[in-house]
Amino acid sequence: MALFRRRNTGRNRNIITLPRSLPSLDPGTMLFGLIFIYIIIALISYLTQSHVTGYEVVAGTISGNYRYSALVLKEEEIENSNVSGNVSYYAREGSKANVGMMICSVGGTAAGSEDSSITTSLSDEDLTEAKNEMSIFAVNFDEDVFSRVYDFKADMQGVILQSSIDENAGEYVSGSFEAPVPGFVVYSTDGLEGVTESDLKRSMFDQSYYTKNNLRLRSTVSSGDPLYKLVTNDTWSLCFPVDDRLKADLEGREKISVRFLKDNNSFSAPLELVNGLDGLYGKITMKSSLVRYVTDRYLDIELILDRTKGLKIPVSSITEKYFVRIPEEYVTENENSNSEIYLIRETFAADGSSSTSNVVATVYSRNKKEGYYLINPGLFDDGDYIVMPGTSRKYQISEDVYETIQGVYNINKGYAVFREVTIIDENEEFCIVDPTDTYGLSAHDRIVLNASEVKDDEIIN
Repeated sequence: MALFRRRNTGRNRNIITLPRSLPSLDPGTMLFGLIFIYIIIALISYLTQSHVTGYEVVAGTISGNYRYSALVLKEEEIENSNVSGNVSYYAREGSKANVGMMICSVGGTAAGSEDSSITTSLSDEDLTEAKNEMSIFAVNFDEDVFSRVYDFKADMQGVILQSSIDENAGEYVSGSFEAPVPGFVVYSTDGLEGVTESDLKRSMFDQSYYTKNNLRLRSTVSSGDPLYKLVTNDTWSLCFPVDDRLKADLEGREKISVRFLKDNNSFSAPLELVNGLDGLYGKITMKSSLVRYVTDRYLDIELILDRTKGLKIPVSSITEKYFVRIPEEYVTENENSNSEIYLIRETFAADGSSSTSNVVATVYSRNKKEGYYLINPGLFDDGDYIVMPGTSRKYQISEDVYETIQGVYNINKGYAVFREVTIIDENEEFCIVDPTDTYGLSAHDRIVLNASEVKDDEIIN
């Protein structure tokens, strides 16, 4: 093929057309392309390989995670009205009333109504209390529990009215009700007043049937209607049902630590097991902090049961692995390391001839009482023998000498190494293992969080 073509034009001129040159490759473009390809390959490799999560072993205890909605029993006295009429409340719910303190009035114009002509100015102390009520309401507001808005409204009315009782009482109080005994003021009833430990039954802990009558939602009352109630004793109790498992954990305990999930406060208090109408119940007797929970009938609590101390690891890190039992008399110990032993192994070829070899084996566990070691079965084939040093006695490797133990995968060295653990206590999430195991774990070891993610000797990225 000719490299040049001659083209004839209308003017009979000869035009010579040169061939097009190949595009040149820019070195920068080539380098960028190689880097881009490398990044893509690295990204694919990262996304397709498994990633193992580690966990650092720590010394500690586990706490029992028994959680209950405990029934609160208190000494309560309901005060009823002996007249009918409009009702106004003055005392703040949850406050401590002394004998003779005005709680409410019945008759005349209801506080907060359109016809009410009560006017008052708040003292600095009352104003501070009102601001505190507002702050508490704002912080704890829950739109799913709208009834608390009415409680807040009533509390604010109580603060305002209480500030005017002494100087203006005669203008608007026609039938006053004063506290007959000292106690904490509560403006609700639920039918469980007067319940004692001997009256307990499982149905009382089903809150789907629980009803609470808020007395401050009424503007009028009739004679005989409840007005308020007083909690007259600072000693109160938390009761909860006890099953066989919890009974075993509580047996012999005279005190227990309990955490209130409502505000995360913890207390230590006396504990006793009592008989209700249909079974066994726990009763925690409290002699303080009633003011925090005086309006509650049920409280979510957690029993804190500190148990045996040891090394705390997740349950998910536990796995099982089988090993070969080797009697002590067939072993030569390594004087420099208790994690290695020497063995004489005898194997047989297909023609029936035998040969012996020395084997260095890693020890995974040792039972001194029974007198044997546990080592990796991968060192042998079924039918191999271990020869007792200095004798002709032999120990055959077979499924009969396999034993399964629990353990975790230690990753201190960057690869998964099985380590035996002896569980001495556990709950649903964590377990406590014996820190004295010779072939076990130590504090601050790194282990695999989920043992199902790795295999023996797998390199950990």
